[in-house]
Amino acid sequence: MNFRSSGRKFTPMKILFFILMAILFVAVLGSVVMFLWNALLPELVGAKPINFWQAVGLFVLSRILFGGFRMGSRRHRWKEKRRRWKEKMAGMNEAEKAEFKEKWKSYCDRKKQS
Repeated sequence: MNFRSSGRKFTPMKILFFILMAILFVAVLGSVVMFLWNALLPELVGAKPINFWQAVGLFVLSRILFGGFRMGSRRHRWKEKRRRWKEKMAGMNEAEKAEFKEKWKSYCDRKKQS
């Protein structure tokens, strides 16, 4: 993948910054999971307290099982949809655009009422 074609430059400082932010992100999430587990579950269900690395592992396991790791894909899909809509609208004449907008408005009005 050529990063320069998209107008982005990855300098060593940016790479170091992203690595440090990833480490900070893991540290904060692991600490939050550990704190919540140790504050709630031992009293509620009699679970044993966990350490930091067990909390990080629990978080990773839960993301794999329930959420996945799609950090930027939603934004990318939205940009792709937006681009396709712009292309579609650019190919319409004024009458088609007006008809489309009217249909969309009536659709939105029906959604509000239900």
